[in-house]
Amino acid sequence: QVQLEESGGGLVQAGGSLRLSCAASGLLYSINNMAWYRQAPGRQRELVARITHGGSPTYAGFVKGRFTISRDNAKNTVYLQMNSLKPEDTGVYFCAAAGKYWGQGTQVTVSS
Repeated sequence: QVQLEESGGGLVQAGGSLRLSCAASGLLYSINNMAWYRQAPGRQRELVARITHGGSPTYAGFVKGRFTISRDNAKNTVYLQMNSLKPEDTGVYFCAAAGKYWGQGTQVTVSS
């Protein structure tokens, strides 16, 4: 089993920044891709960004250079730096590992 714990969410004004962290523990040899997803009220969960073990990132189109995903394999931690936040970025942000393990999520609220 792999356990994931997110942190770093909160309330921020539009245009502000937040940095999310996801600490992984457990059967770490099984972790290749790690990703951030988000779910807004009344909407389906959607991919925000994904990163391979080697550090190659991919982003959803709505990121548009505002978000940066990174990982520290020595610390078994993945990060999501979010800049120029918009109210539509509001939602619960989830960390996922290997496409099948999920954290419990951290709330991000962006006020206008």
